[in-house]
Amino acid sequence: MMISEGAGELNSTVGAAAAAAVLPRPTSIGTRTTVPIILSATELEATGARMQVGGLRVVDRAIRLLARLRDVHVVIAADGSVPVPRRLPRNMERREIEGDVTVSIERLRAELGPEVVMVGADHVWLQPARFDKGTRVVDAASRRLAAEAVFRDAQRETVGIVDRLLNQKIASRLTQLLLVHLPAAPALLTLIAGFVGVYGALMVATGSSASVLTGFVILEGFAILDGCASELGRVRLHQTAFGAWLDTVVGDFVNVVMILAVGFALWRHGGTYLDMKMALAAAAMTLFYVAVSYRELMRQGEGDVMKLRWWFAYGQTLKNVSGAGSSLLKGVMLLGRRDLVIVLAIGLAYFDQLPVVLLYLMIIAFVRAAGALGQLLTPDWRNRPPG
Repeated sequence: MMISEGAGELNSTVGAAAAAAVLPRPTSIGTRTTVPIILSATELEATGARMQVGGLRVVDRAIRLLARLRDVHVVIAADGSVPVPRRLPRNMERREIEGDVTVSIERLRAELGPEVVMVGADHVWLQPARFDKGTRVVDAASRRLAAEAVFRDAQRETVGIVDRLLNQKIASRLTQLLLVHLPAAPALLTLIAGFVGVYGALMVATGSSASVLTGFVILEGFAILDGCASELGRVRLHQTAFGAWLDTVVGDFVNVVMILAVGFALWRHGGTYLDMKMALAAAAMTLFYVAVSYRELMRQGEGDVMKLRWWFAYGQTLKNVSGAGSSLLKGVMLLGRRDLVIVLAIGLAYFDQLPVVLLYLMIIAFVRAAGALGQLLTPDWRNRPPG
């Protein structure tokens, strides 16, 4: 949900003057060479700018969002009332103003020209260039509502069925109540989640019914912690290429270990070596898919598999695929996602149906390997963006 939907409520504590302070839509940003933007960080904005929303000061949130804009030059007008980071993004500079704040700001606006856009350092908005969809933070009530909007927006990219219905709700609550108040980086949380996932897989590998069920429950905890790491990165505006790659690598490693653990558990407890062979085959096909995916990630300059363009999607990404057959494709994709696999595995393990879990993992691995093979054999022009 966008913060604009609650802008009226958020701004009700400030009144019409606050709404007027939100700037008109800068539709010209994409068409001008360089657009001047003034980020006002003065005593007029000090109260809200110093408050934290999603574990990040409002002024720091504004700076990180403005840093994502191209073809803009941001001038931070500061009078010392709001601490501003010493190291600023390349498209920003700091101007010290003295005396009457209003007069100094008007003088700066006149210097930068009529095209200048004005943004308050006490405003929270979600999309880098949509200043008109922001809200002014002035007290605890407006801060709380702004934080809720930020967390709602952070969940927009949730894809899996179980993730949407359960995992992300738990992860979001845990992130709001605890993680945003800790100095832990999203990458560190991803690594912790990975260790939890590997431990869960090792529990599954022991083979006893109780341990297998416990192991899959721990793997569910891994999925929730991984969701926490992703949401923390989005809320703190700390999404990096390294973080995306780390999340992908850790998730793939846990997937492969989980497949081998299921086969090993069956082999040790009443199964045959065929069970282990099936697990090894599924792990090999998964690794083949992983290798092709990483190749495509580097070729297409992405860090998230959901943003890759695949041959079976006619050059579209899995995240935004549309057109004929897209509903079926999305359905198949959802059936193979980790969140649904783990929940189904918990249910099947409870009824002591681990062979069915291995068969399901085998089918998923085969489908993924077939898709990866098709990607290798498909000419590059087929994977270009449509249009």
